[in-house]
Amino acid sequence: MLSEKQKLITYRLPLSAKEIMSDTIKRFTNRVEDYVKYRPNYPNKVLDLFVSEMNFRASSVVADIGSGTGISARMFLENGNTVFGVEPNAPMRAAAEKFLADFPKFRSVEGTAENTKLADKSVDFVVSAQAFHWFDRMQTRKEFERILNGEGLVALIWNERQLDTTAFLRGYESLLIEFGTDYETVRHENITKETLQDFFQTDFRQAVFQNKQTVDFEGLKGRMLSSSYIPSKEDLRFEEMLENLETLFAEHAENGKIDIFYTTKVFYGQI
Repeated sequence: MLSEKQKLITYRLPLSAKEIMSDTIKRFTNRVEDYVKYRPNYPNKVLDLFVSEMNFRASSVVADIGSGTGISARMFLENGNTVFGVEPNAPMRAAAEKFLADFPKFRSVEGTAENTKLADKSVDFVVSAQAFHWFDRMQTRKEFERILNGEGLVALIWNERQLDTTAFLRGYESLLIEFGTDYETVRHENITKETLQDFFQTDFRQAVFQNKQTVDFEGLKGRMLSSSYIPSKEDLRFEEMLENLETLFAEHAENGKIDIFYTTKVFYGQI
C-alpha cells in the first residue's frame, strides 16, 4: 500500500500528451455545480467592445470554444446572436444546455478547440473565454482558420483575478499557492504577449476592463471549489484548506460579504 508521500510523488509524475488532453477535458467534471453557481460574469463593456471595435452585429454567428457551462455564450445570445457552444466535457455541456434552454439560437456541440466539428467557414467570430490556456495552440489556430469566414475575428477573453489589490486578495492568493495542486502551472498569467503573438501571427489588439464579484462565505467557498487546481473533498488537506478560507473570510468580510476584484482581458484580431 502506498504511503501518502508515495501517492503525492505518483500524482506528480509527468503525463503523456494523450493523458494531458484527457485530464484537461475531465478536470472540471466534479466541479460543474460550483462552476454554474459561483463563477463571475463578464462586464457589459465586453459586448460594447465587440460592437464598437469589431463590427459585431446581432446577425453575427459565434463559435464559443470551450464554452463550459454557458456563461460567455449567454452574453452573445442575449444580443440575439446564434452561438455554437463547443465543449468536450459532457457534464459541463449538459449544464450549459440547461442554463441556456430559453435561447433557441444556442447550438450545443460536443467538440474540442482542435476539432470543433463545425463546418468550413461557418462562423463570423470565434470566442474563447477562460479556456485558451488549455488548448494545443497550433492545432487550434488551424481549426479556427478553417471554421472562420474570410473576415472573421478571434477574441480570447478571461477574468483574471487581481492578486494584491486588497489584503484579502493577498491572503487568498497565498492560500491557493499553499493548497492548490497545479495552480501556478495553469493560471492565465502564464499566457504571455509572445504566446499570443505566436497564435495570432499578426497584429492583435487588447482591451482591459475592471470587474467585481461580491460574495458571502458560501459564494467564496464555491468560487474556490470551482477551480480545477483546488483539492477535492477526498484530499487529506481539504478540511484544513476550508478552515483557513473561513478564517481569511472572517478577517476581511464586511457585513458578511467580500469583494473579489478581477481584470477582464480581451485579445482580438484576425488569424
